[in-house]
Amino acid sequence: MDEKLDDTLRSLDLTQIGEGRFKAVNRRGGVLPIGSGDDPDFTPVELLLAALAGCTAIDVGSITGKRSAPESFDIRTTGHKIRDDDGSHLVDLDVSISITFPEGEAGDRAREVLPRAVRQTADRICTVGRTLQLGTTIGYDVK
Repeated sequence: MDEKLDDTLRSLDLTQIGEGRFKAVNRRGGVLPIGSGDDPDFTPVELLLAALAGCTAIDVGSITGKRSAPESFDIRTTGHKIRDDDGSHLVDLDVSISITFPEGEAGDRAREVLPRAVRQTADRICTVGRTLQLGTTIGYDVK
């Protein structure tokens, strides 16, 4: 199916730029360097954690931001990388959200909706989190 005709398709291209270094390029021209951990570039595991944090932040921020802009907004994602009979994978993923809203009526409304916003994000809105929770097949092919 033609990518331009499928509005559900998400894609990016990855090209090697050095030993153990690659660049990801999205359809809008954004570039993100990826490394093996021997340089400052993000590793694939760090990118997965960043994707989970970013998806959560965008969704929670969208809901709470309709009530009040936050004074501070921080998210920390963690997980343990293990190797067992299932191979290498992350376990015990955790998303810790710290948001401060200003005093006053608007901040009160944002604080009030925050727990529901986090639940909605975890239960149905955040595509990254939902994909990790539900699992999916991955097709690998060589061209």
